[in-house]
Parts: sequence; C-alpha cells; structure tokens
Amino acid sequence: MLYDVKLKLSYTYDAPVSGGRHLVRVFPVSLPNIQRVIASSLHLEPGPAENSEFADFFGSRVASLAYRSAHDALEIAMTARVEVFRTPMNVSNAPDSLTLAEQIAATWDMGWRSPHHYLSTSPRIVLTADITQYARQSLTATSDVFAAATDFCMRIHRDFAYDGEATLVDTPVTEAFSLRRGVCQDFAHIMIAGLRGLGIPAGYVSGFLRTIPPEGQPRLEGADAMHAWVKVWCGSQIGWVEFDPTNAMQAGPDHIVIGYGRDYSDVTPIVGILRSAGGQDTTQAVDVIEVN
Repeated sequence: MLYDVKLKLSYTYDAPVSGGRHLVRVFPVSLPNIQRVIASSLHLEPGPAENSEFADFFGSRVASLAYRSAHDALEIAMTARVEVFRTPMNVSNAPDSLTLAEQIAATWDMGWRSPHHYLSTSPRIVLTADITQYARQSLTATSDVFAAATDFCMRIHRDFAYDGEATLVDTPVTEAFSLRRGVCQDFAHIMIAGLRGLGIPAGYVSGFLRTIPPEGQPRLEGADAMHAWVKVWCGSQIGWVEFDPTNAMQAGPDHIVIGYGRDYSDVTPIVGILRSAGGQDTTQAVDVIEVN
C-alpha cells in the first residue's frame, strides 16, 4: 500500500510567546518488512531560529527547534509518502510464558529493540495488582504468549468504551483502567501495563491510521488520525508483533509507524518549553490518502 500522509498541528497562544525550544516527533520512519519512507518534509510557520534533526534512542526521527522572536501562533505541517508492506501475522509456534522468560534472560542485546527495555515501569506505566490480574485472565486461557496477547487485545476492546471526553493526555493508566473508558493512548497503556505485569515485554507505538468512511459517504479532509497501539515481544524466533486494542486487531496495512517507545512519553509529537503569559488552543488534522 502506498500512502500520502499529511499532518497539520496548529497552536494559537493567548499572548505572544518567545524563547521556545521544542522536540518534534511526527515523521514516519523506514522499518524493514513494515514500511518504507519514500519522501518527507516539515514546514514550520513561523520559521525557527534553529532547526536540526537527530535520531533518538528508539530510532525516531526528531526535529529540534528553537525560537527567539515573539510569535502568537505556531503551525507544524508534515508531509510524507510511505509504502506499507505489513500483513497480520499468523503465529503457531509462540513460546509459553516460562520459555519466554528463558529467552529474555538469554538476550544480551541492549539496543532499542531489546525486550529488556519493555518489562518494567516507565514514566507513564505503573504495574499494579488490579491490571496484572485483569491481564492474567488471558494467560490462564492459553500458555501461548501470542495467543494470550491476542486475547488480551480483544478483551480490552470489548470491556472498555472509547470516549474522547473521559481522559486527558496525562491521565494515569490506573485512572483509565478504573473508568473502563478512554482513547487509543489509554488502551495502549493498559495493555502494556497488563502484559509487563505478566513478564511479557510490551511497548508503545505512535503512528497514523487511515480511516475509511461509511459506504456511500465522502471522505472528509483531515478526518484521519494520529493513533497509538502496542508492540509485544513474542519470543526470540517471532520477535515483535503489533496489536491495536482500540480496533481489536493486529496492526495492518492502514497502520503507519512514527516511532516506538516504552510509553507515550517517549514518542510525544511535540514537547518543550517556552515563555508565555497565557494559555493556548491546539488543533490537529491528519490525512492518509492511498496513492493508486
């Protein structure tokens, strides 16, 4: 599948701001056997005084921006053409949890793909008895870690209601779990916390999701979305498999990866500091258009 991706993030400030330094993570990345970025660009209005790029520990492409002059708005527009290769995996040889633990212990690699980084607490993930016990229901049904992760993904979709008003971007995972409501970020964090509590490595995936309008209705410009889902390490032979608990599925050809991390804090689209005397309004528009 070949896609043109467009993202526009707009910030309007109550009063002029200055001295801003931002890290922006909005570019798709090339990943073997998953996707290839053919071209991408970033347009900034106003233009920054400093603009450089680097790859972070997890392989995400990061734009580092600095602003000195006062401005009352900021617009970040990213465009990219991406070819997606992925297809859902049909796994029949996944290890049980005991064998998985042995394979984790035998893994010496400490690069960003290593399962060791995705086993314990992280800035947005805490391990609690309640969430672990909820996840354990999937592991008692089958000892196969791939089947357990699949079942857990489906149960979150079934048991939790999608509600854009129930949580905020900084809502703790424990609160979203208690509410049984939230958005893709919350469902991803709950799945990660539950699997880590069982000793199954799990990480956060940030990306784009193409949405398909109902039959007979036009596609609305800007109606696609930034999205979040989960990667699960299913052993040394299988490696990482990506699950989307919001949509009860494995990640497929409509899922485009921006980056990976332990949780949302590692892949926040924009983070930084600025001098301000008021609040701000934010809007977001995403288009994922199939190229024929």
